[in-house]
Amino acid sequence: MNAFRRLCIAAVTIFLILASTLNIVMLQNRKYADGQYRVEAKRLADEIAETGSYDLSGYPHITGVYTGDDLYKSDEHYVIIEANGTLYRVEYALGNHRSLMIIVNCILGVIFLLLCGVFGYIRRNVITPFGRLNNVPQELAKGNLAVPIPEQKSRFFGKFTWGVNLLREKIEDDRNKELSMQRDKKLLLLSLSHDIKTPLSAIKLNAKAIAKGIYSDEEKRRSAAESINARADEIEQFVSEITKAASEDFMSFEVTQGEAFLSQIITRINSRYAPQLSISGTEFIIQKYDDCILSCDADRLAECLQNLIENAIKYGDGKRIEISFDKMDGCELITVTNTGCTLEAKELPQIFGSFHRGNNADKIHGNGLGLFICKRLMSLMGGEVYAEIHDDCFSATLVVKLA
Repeated sequence: MNAFRRLCIAAVTIFLILASTLNIVMLQNRKYADGQYRVEAKRLADEIAETGSYDLSGYPHITGVYTGDDLYKSDEHYVIIEANGTLYRVEYALGNHRSLMIIVNCILGVIFLLLCGVFGYIRRNVITPFGRLNNVPQELAKGNLAVPIPEQKSRFFGKFTWGVNLLREKIEDDRNKELSMQRDKKLLLLSLSHDIKTPLSAIKLNAKAIAKGIYSDEEKRRSAAESINARADEIEQFVSEITKAASEDFMSFEVTQGEAFLSQIITRINSRYAPQLSISGTEFIIQKYDDCILSCDADRLAECLQNLIENAIKYGDGKRIEISFDKMDGCELITVTNTGCTLEAKELPQIFGSFHRGNNADKIHGNGLGLFICKRLMSLMGGEVYAEIHDDCFSATLVVKLA
């Protein structure tokens, strides 16, 4: 707010200085123009004295020359000159500099009022609403989801505040989901821990009995061993459930299935990455494609493409990234290819797993979730994703159903 106020003061000050300078220049020109008729009258007197006649075509400010009885009778501006002992009345016309100054100053006044109006409008509709939202991102970052977000009907900030409210609701919803997930996991672990105790106790009792030689009969020892094996199977099943809960339920995905044009998604991707890759010197190629309608969640599909391109930027050699297209069995195939692949082919089956990072990711920051997220999202949209390595190029292909 203070910076905007200083900007307004500086702009008004500069405008007033320029307006004052313009007025000073016009006043000086007016004085010069008003003195011109005297110079022309003196030249006219010299001409009459020398030639006895005159030609007014060379005197733009003089409108007439008179002599005789009505020498001093005139309603026009005039000056009396003498030539060869005769008095002459020389009438002249003053320039319209005063009217011009009035017009120019009126125009400057209108511009000044418009300038003040624009600044006032910006302050009321942009600066002040933005000032009310200044602390909202900080409060959201601190976890204060109850921070009030004032509603704005302004066309400049109405959509922005609506989006911030959506962001807050999304953060709050994600927090509630995370808390619910953590609670469910804790209950699951407590339940499984309790369930594991029963077969574990049976295993310990049977093991002790066998160790102490309580079972002298071979049949009883076999029965005890089978009991131990059965209880171990139960524990193994419980451990599998824990592993599954830990590996799959740490993220939740929501997909709103609909229809979208392929061109809309590719345009979004191009506008997002073309400038960035151009600056870095990476050749970014989007092959020609036939526009079609895809059965998908447009935002989620764009997210999958972004993940693939981000991977290409991270793990490629920065020379070329290419998006190509194909159709097969009622599906659109969108392939992202990057040069400089250092991933080993034997790792391809594991790259779509959660937290998996290849042997080429040692010095690259990441969490191993990009391709896992792609896999889950494409599965929810009824599609698929797979990867291939050819000629030191890594290719990841999204299989999207046509609408």
